[in-house]
Formats: sequence, C-alpha cells, structure tokens
Amino acid sequence: MSSSAKPPSVYDGSSRPKVVHPSQMRMVLQLLPKIPLAARVALLHILHISPQSKYLDLTTEVTIAVLRSFLVPSKPMSITQTQKLVNRDPGIKGRIWVANYTAPVSPGSSIRDALIRAINGLQEGSPLPSELLDRLPDAGPVEAEWTGYRSGVPGDAKLPPICEQEKYNEMMKEVKTPITVLYCHGGAYYLMDPCTHRPATKKLAKETGGRCYSVRYRLAPQHPFPAAVMDALTSYLTLLHPPPGAFHSPVKPEHIIFAGDSAGGNLALALLQTILELNRQVGSNPGQTIHWHGVDIPLPLPLPAGIQVTSPWLDMTHSSPSCHGNAAYDYLPALNPQDRPSPPPCPVWPASPPRKNLYVADELAAHPLVTLLMSRSWAGAPPVYMSTGWELLADEDKLLAAKLHGDGVRVVFEEYEAMPHCFALIFKDLEESKRCWRGMTDFIKEVAAGAEGQRGRKEEKGESSFTTVKARTLEEVPIEVGKLAAYEEGVMRERILNQVKKRVEVGGFDETVAKL
Repeated sequence: MSSSAKPPSVYDGSSRPKVVHPSQMRMVLQLLPKIPLAARVALLHILHISPQSKYLDLTTEVTIAVLRSFLVPSKPMSITQTQKLVNRDPGIKGRIWVANYTAPVSPGSSIRDALIRAINGLQEGSPLPSELLDRLPDAGPVEAEWTGYRSGVPGDAKLPPICEQEKYNEMMKEVKTPITVLYCHGGAYYLMDPCTHRPATKKLAKETGGRCYSVRYRLAPQHPFPAAVMDALTSYLTLLHPPPGAFHSPVKPEHIIFAGDSAGGNLALALLQTILELNRQVGSNPGQTIHWHGVDIPLPLPLPAGIQVTSPWLDMTHSSPSCHGNAAYDYLPALNPQDRPSPPPCPVWPASPPRKNLYVADELAAHPLVTLLMSRSWAGAPPVYMSTGWELLADEDKLLAAKLHGDGVRVVFEEYEAMPHCFALIFKDLEESKRCWRGMTDFIKEVAAGAEGQRGRKEEKGESSFTTVKARTLEEVPIEVGKLAAYEEGVMRERILNQVKKRVEVGGFDETVAKL
C-alpha cells in the first residue's frame, strides 16, 4: 500500500456502512438462538442420518426445523400481539394489481337465516340450543382484494395513484380469461389476511390468465364461527349478483373457483357444503329465496366450476394419527395441547362466554361446517383438486378425498412425498412446488376457463386421479383409491367425537394456533 493510500473509513462516503433497519435487526436477534438447532439439523442431513435427508435438500430441511421452533415459543405472545405482527400489510409493489372493494351488507337477516338453516340441517343428534343460535353473528360488509397480474413494470413498481375502481379497470385490461378465483386465505382462522397471500393470488391470476377475489373474512376469536362462512357466502353472492356500485359485472358460476389453503381450504369447502345443504333443503321446502339488495335470489344456488384446496384443515379436533406421526416432515409442531403454554390474556382472549377453541364454540367443534370430515354427503359437488404433503393434516386430507370420490365427485388428489404443510406457497423455488402449481392451475383452467358447458362435459367423464409425486424426481405414482384413507369413515367419526369429549375434559388451550 502506498503512503498516500488510506484504509477505508466508516466516514468515507464510498464505504459508509449501511443503516440496518430495526425490523432486520429484530430478525437477526430472533435467528441467533436458532443457530445451534440449524447446525445440528445440517450435520444430521450431511451425514444422511435424518429421515428427511433422503427427500429434501439441506436448505429446505433446515428451514423447516427453524420454522417449527418459531411456532413453539417458550413464552408465547398474546393473541392480539400475534395478530398485529402477522397480519401487517407489507405494501403493494411489483407486478400485481390490487383493487380494494367492500361489499355492502344486504338489508335484513336473509343471509344469516339461510346459514342457520344450513347449520341446523347438518347438525346431528340434539338440536342446537336457542341460546347458542342467538349468539351467532349477523351478516356485515365484507372487504376483498381484487387481484390480477400486472405486466410490463419493474419488480418494485408501485400502484398508480388512482381510485380503487380505476385500479380494477386497469387490472381488467390485462385479464385474459373469464376465470375468477374466490380465494380464502389460511391462518388458523385467526391470523393472516389477503395482504399476506398476495404472492399466491398474483400467481394464480398470472398462471390462469384470470383474476382473484381474495376475501378479508372476519377473524376469530373476535368473530367465531360462522362469521367466516357467512362472509364467504356473501362474497359468492357478490360475484354472482353485484351489489349497487360494485366494480364488476355478474360472474357466471361456471367461471368461478373456490380456493384456499389450510384454514382457507376449510372455508372454501365449508362454503361449498353450505350451498349443497341449502340446495338439498329445496326438495322438502321449495320456493326458498335469499333476499339480496332488493332482489330475491331463488334457491337452489348455482355451484361453482370447481374447488382447489391446498393442505386443507378438515378436522378441528386433530384426531388423525398423522397429527403426530408426520411431525418429522412438517414445520407445524406435533399437537399436544396439555403441554403447550397458553398465550397470556388479552382483550380478545379468553373469550366471553368462555370456550376452549379459538374458532368455534365447543359445542360445534364437530359440526360438519367446522370439521368437514363429519359431512355425510358431498353428492352433486363440482370437481375438487386437493394437494397435500407428508404433513400433520395428511390423513384428514386423504380421508376427504376418498369420501368425495365415494360420493361420486370427480377428485384430482396429489400427495407430495416428504413435503410440509402448504409447501408450494412457502418454498416457491422447489421443483415440487413448481409441479404443484402446475397441477393447481392446470385443473383450474380445465374446469373453469372454457366455453359454457365445458364443466359438464368434464364431469360426465368422471375422471378422478390419485397420485403420489415423488420428492426430487417428481415421478408420479398412482394411488389405489381403496388404500388412500388410513381408516374407515365410521372409525374416523368415532375418533373425532371422542376427541371432542376428551378436549372438554382435559381443558387448557386448544392448539388451533398450530394450524398455520
């Protein structure tokens, strides 16, 4: 080094250290205690000792382990603190259109009355007590994000400073197909938001050439069941019969897909089962209608073109063996409610009146619109695509796929070897995730994008498929439908009812929080 040369100075403009954002520093501080865990998992993977090393790359296995550790904190935050942290809007930028719309509440109680009819119609055993029905929420305005793909802009582009209606109009200029995905986000019914799922809805819109209507349904514990189902039903009616001042024209049901991940998959299927039940009741009580913004909509309601669900949460009681047996492959922690520390009290939890489940009154935990595995019939449902991994929810997903097929519903079921919960939404660069996205979007385009009547022709073929997609190689291995479910429907129902009874007796905080 010459005598005139100087070492870089922190005060030298060319080498001044960058200012670390507080959120980045918090993340670093949170990750530091995880270094020993990450090192141990990495060593076991490199030595091919861990069971996951046969299927996963090093980065994925370490990430799953670290994610799992974050979901079982020794000192959990309160429910409201967790909601504030997780539901924070990251902002809108890049190749995406988002137009916010709020569907106004329809005067009267017709939607609530219809949902109560469905709840009562599906209830088994003793009728629901009147005091419980009286506590059920009213319908209200429902927000949603119209989401579409935005081409020809850089990855950090902001939305133009125009009104929401104009944003919608600009989005529609880039929509290439009539597909509309009514999307229900995951998050255990108490976390997340359309804003957290914009990467997923943007990708759905891009790959299908359509648009997403991502519902900001009411969250528990502030708004327990059936508030979310009511908001989903309101959103479907909004698409079919736009309220005054809506951005969109009426959407034909044959172009609509109900979609969702995790708890959102539960909600998409609960919406479907609600419509099926209301339509079944028409046979014994014809002439029923739903009053909607001055118009009486006759029942039966039309069904959507199809359902697309990812790792759907179908058993509120966590009674399936995979909820423990698949823990090694999932970032969701094994479910042991009595061992999990309860979150500290906050204004919304514990609830009043008291209950153990964040999402639903204890008396309704096994109701068919809550635990979808308890539904007696899916006959008449449109085609269903379902993907799952080697995850805690694997057994319940397989059980429903088998049930749907047995009820005459066309099912496209894909099991991804060694993959965790909702892997395609989280590990987007994995080849398994790319294959899963192709499966999802190919199904949507097949059942919803074509000319009128295409859905009917596809359904008439009755082409169900059940496939295991192998890790790394993506080899597709057919599954015999008779070997899909871990146990018979009667055994499953008994397990669920026993688990409901056990949870009430044991007490403590119900681990709905683990279902992200």
